[in-house]
Amino acid sequence: MTHMLALVVPVAVLPAWAARTRFGLATVAGVAGAASVAVSAAVWFAGRWTESSRWPGLVGLFELAALLLLAVLTLRTEEGRRCAAATWTIGGAVALWPSRFDGVTGPDDVFTLFGFGAVLSLPAVLIGLYLRGLDEGRRRAVAEARRAQRLDLAHDLHDFVAHDVSGMVAQAQAGAYLATIDPARAVAMFERIEQAGQRALASLDRTVQLLRTEEGTGRSPQPGLAELAEVAERFTASGGAEVRLELPDEPVPREVEGTAHRIVVEALTNVRRHAPGARQVDVRARHTGGWLELTVTNDGRAPGSGGRPRRSGGSGLPGLTARVEALGGTFDAGADEGEAWRVTARLPLEGQAGLERPEIPVRTSAGERRR
Repeated sequence: MTHMLALVVPVAVLPAWAARTRFGLATVAGVAGAASVAVSAAVWFAGRWTESSRWPGLVGLFELAALLLLAVLTLRTEEGRRCAAATWTIGGAVALWPSRFDGVTGPDDVFTLFGFGAVLSLPAVLIGLYLRGLDEGRRRAVAEARRAQRLDLAHDLHDFVAHDVSGMVAQAQAGAYLATIDPARAVAMFERIEQAGQRALASLDRTVQLLRTEEGTGRSPQPGLAELAEVAERFTASGGAEVRLELPDEPVPREVEGTAHRIVVEALTNVRRHAPGARQVDVRARHTGGWLELTVTNDGRAPGSGGRPRRSGGSGLPGLTARVEALGGTFDAGADEGEAWRVTARLPLEGQAGLERPEIPVRTSAGERRR
């Protein structure tokens, strides 16, 4: 009759496993471990099994495997007091399982039981903790990747949307003045404001769409040096300073191009915001050895030296500094001769020789050339 007790835990494991979503895996594991201990105690009082009782032993092996699997899964998926209590209960149940046989007779066999439980339980505990560590590492990696993605999107908003919005503000101010003296030019100015607004809305739409996606796939290629000609034209057309653009003929790695584009856009945005008296902005990008040297110089008043006060809270220059340093380059911004302001960046090009790109027409103040 006592042999039937061997079926209690294996039969109870299946419905208990189905209830894990409601009560939690730690609860299921703790109950299974407590049931195994209860079965061991019942066998002691009802009559222990002989060593020749094979089928209770075979069923008991399934019971041990189920208990150890529950311990692994509990340690992997849960933590806290319930997890610890369930693990200790299962460890005790595994250690007591051999005592169901009459071969365990006296106090000297306590060490045998302890060794049996340790040999089986300790690997299960280590496997569970190892799997938990892997899961936590994956979660941290995913969270870090998403955080980096959000920061990158925030930089996109600052670099491109702020550039368009600041242009809209400057053109709106000029348009209000032109409306009284030259309505035709004012109409053209307001059309450019509309175009800048549409570009800003498109950037916002792309960013919101990327935030809604799970992994942020489908991101459009980032603009590079070739797109600076259009940026310079729009800046000049908005009534700001004239932009003179000089770009290299040699190929530039795409990541370096994207960073250079961001630097120029941020520099032009700051000219519009903080140097309204500027009349000319020189943008020069040149190959020097294994480096791309980029300078943006305006002839207006440097930020912070007077005139319109600079708004705080921006993250453009610090963000660009971090981006350039991540590529192994250097970044600097400060006053130049007189009231000029210069932004300088050096970006590494080593190991990028041999990159081939199709020729792209680029227009500058000196006319059109190919690069």
